[in-house]
Amino acid sequence: MNGYQITFFTQQDHKHHGKPLADWLVHLAKEIGLRGATLIAGSEGFGHHHRLHSAHFFELADQPQEVLMAVTEDESFRLFERLQAEDVHVFYVKTAVEFGTIGNGGNGS
Repeated sequence: MNGYQITFFTQQDHKHHGKPLADWLVHLAKEIGLRGATLIAGSEGFGHHHRLHSAHFFELADQPQEVLMAVTEDESFRLFERLQAEDVHVFYVKTAVEFGTIGNGGNGS
């Protein structure tokens, strides 16, 4: 199947409707019927202001986070339409990809 890999970049302390933005994005993906979304916590990075963000033992609020999704063109349209309606401010990368599932769905043993 052809579509897009969409990666959102945020950090632990960014919120939307009082909920961490990365968590909100994962729940949004489920709500609008996407196949899945993965939240990845990073250890260190920097953003467009060139300020270093990192996960320290005492301060996780600044921890970088990524949310990844593989979507069809239609799903991408619905996702971005909803993000615009919600007035979400987040940096993203959208890359054309081929995706699918292989194997018979066994447990791998």
